[in-house]
Amino acid sequence: MRIHRNAKLTPGGRAAMIERLKEGWSVGMVGAAFHQSDTTVRKWWGRYRAEGNAGLQDRSSRPNRFRRPVAHGRIVQIIALRRKRLTGWQIAQILRMPRSTVAAVLRRVGLSRLALLEPPKPPAVRYERERAGELVHLDVKPLAKIGVVGHRIHGDRRCGAPGVGYEFVHVAIDDASRLAYGEVLADQRGSTAVDFFERARRFFTAHGIRRIERVMTDNGSCYVSRRFRRTLDRHQMRHLRTRPYRPQTNGKAERFIQTMLLGWAYKRPYPNSKRRTAALAPWLRYYNEQRPHRSLGMNAPLKRLRLAA
Repeated sequence: MRIHRNAKLTPGGRAAMIERLKEGWSVGMVGAAFHQSDTTVRKWWGRYRAEGNAGLQDRSSRPNRFRRPVAHGRIVQIIALRRKRLTGWQIAQILRMPRSTVAAVLRRVGLSRLALLEPPKPPAVRYERERAGELVHLDVKPLAKIGVVGHRIHGDRRCGAPGVGYEFVHVAIDDASRLAYGEVLADQRGSTAVDFFERARRFFTAHGIRRIERVMTDNGSCYVSRRFRRTLDRHQMRHLRTRPYRPQTNGKAERFIQTMLLGWAYKRPYPNSKRRTAALAPWLRYYNEQRPHRSLGMNAPLKRLRLAA
């Protein structure tokens, strides 16, 4: 039997207490000797007289009576209302039941949170191409131009600069090596995307990626334009496009954009957009040449590219 380390009276101590009573000690004297109240001494003496030594053993703490369980029909009603995305309080009001009872039923059936009503998300499918140039991801991220100090600095979203407009960061990243290239451009038209891709292709060539086999983009208007399609056809590249509402398919570009925003665009307050644009090239050099990448074994993209050569 496992005895609690702070137990004041074990079955052996109770037996010793009964022996003292048999020897003629008074209840008060036994209680003082064993540091127990008179009520406790009388309780164990009564159990011993009724059951003998068996009455000195520990008993289960399970209650003798339980509350009446919730009827099955009620449980079905609670589940049906929960699947209509009602809160526990609303269900209790409709069924005229205590909120605590409704909450207990929802916990028992695994619907204690509304998020549990959503179908489980499919597991992430992660992939990585073996060869540099086998797949290049393209994407565009709009950035508001800097007219005044923004809410990321002063914290008040009500103080904006309406009419300042946007500029667009075009990015290209190699799937195997994570070598990345980016530019801040005025728009995201098809002709702009084509010119950017040509410069990105020359960048990759200068770093040892001689041929790009596939290009992955979303379904943005600049990537579905005829000019962009003709450009890929001329270079004999296959165009892969993501399914609608599935940006994770182009996940490496999406992840790179988030890294770029935190490391460059939102890293420090810039006095104007021109200063922010000028800071992009140094950050890209740091990303490609020095920044350790966890999925590359803590190597920078250019080092990964050299190791694969």
